[in-house]
Amino acid sequence: MVEIKQRILDYIDNHRLHYLDMSHQIHERPEIGNEELFASRLLIDHLIEHGFEVEKDIAGHSTGFIARYESDKPGPTISYLAEYDALPGLGHACGHNIIGTSSVLAGIALKQVIDDIGGNVIVFGCPAEEGGENGSAKASYVKEGLLNGVDAALMIHPGNETYPTIPTLAVDVLDIKFYGRSAHASENAEEARNALDAMLSFFNGVAQLRQHILKSERVHGVILDGGKAANIIPDFTHARFYTRATTRKSLDVLTERVHQIAKGAAIQTGCDYEFGPIQNGVNEFVRTSTLDALFEAYATELGEEVSHDGFGYGSTDTGNVSHVVPTIHPHIKIGPRSLVGHTHRFREAAASPMGDKALIKGAKIIALMGVSLIQDDALLCSIRKEHQLLREKL
Repeated sequence: MVEIKQRILDYIDNHRLHYLDMSHQIHERPEIGNEELFASRLLIDHLIEHGFEVEKDIAGHSTGFIARYESDKPGPTISYLAEYDALPGLGHACGHNIIGTSSVLAGIALKQVIDDIGGNVIVFGCPAEEGGENGSAKASYVKEGLLNGVDAALMIHPGNETYPTIPTLAVDVLDIKFYGRSAHASENAEEARNALDAMLSFFNGVAQLRQHILKSERVHGVILDGGKAANIIPDFTHARFYTRATTRKSLDVLTERVHQIAKGAAIQTGCDYEFGPIQNGVNEFVRTSTLDALFEAYATELGEEVSHDGFGYGSTDTGNVSHVVPTIHPHIKIGPRSLVGHTHRFREAAASPMGDKALIKGAKIIALMGVSLIQDDALLCSIRKEHQLLREKL
């Protein structure tokens, strides 16, 4: 075990500059979800070069990929989740250049020893984690059964502290559109059906709903199209809303309540309406504590101070993966405690010396976790049992 671990650490240290260059290349060429042509090609080419068999254009995501390496010896299948999309207008302000590169590096590092220890390694290229049209590719992968047969899914996210997987919220991203009848606002207003009135009625209904939902639930949105001129009654309006809840079951109820408000607003104003998701629904995280404890053990061994302070709730389609496979989504420190994701400062940190250091250390942690999961049958069995019990409670 010691010799195997050292081979992984040596591989990562000896090739660190090449992978840091890959991370910086991705950082310098930010691409939004499902448009990550450069990033996916860079990662795919490197995996092929290292003996992985790669499938492309996965589950309706043209920039998705699945890279596999199978040893000749039986054993568990360890997967790594690579994200590489950027934020519109902000670039890699969530550090996905670090995530994609560290997952590929960990997968290739594990491949260096897997012929000796047995098992298989998979790297899932996962577009559009940030959402958007046809976003959240991991949810598509789960729907298509692509995680079947995988024993664990590992990744690591940059952050302002190092900490294990935290709770996340399930989220739906919804488009609401109202269709009315246009008219001049002064001359023949009686002939109109005002799509903006419908939208304002919808917003007011949502505001009233907020008084009667749980503190952990959220409904928030913006009007993307509210009309073109003040003297023309709008015949079309368009809003985008997020609904969030602590569980998918609760979220389905909340989303339907918002749907009924949209339907009521259409009836009130005589308009037609459309209501529906623009992307995959995202599920809450099923946290497997035994797997997170393994992360914490290796993070501590490699010199990270692991925090257990309270952190805010977000959402990630890695939650969908956690519903079917034991999964981690920990964070590793790339800047000061005041650093906040989805900001210009975070974008700069994702290509900083501290960000580079975190990428290399993060890859070491999740690669070593892969070794332990393959070699320690009792540990993997315990993780499977815990995960199964958690799933039964969903």
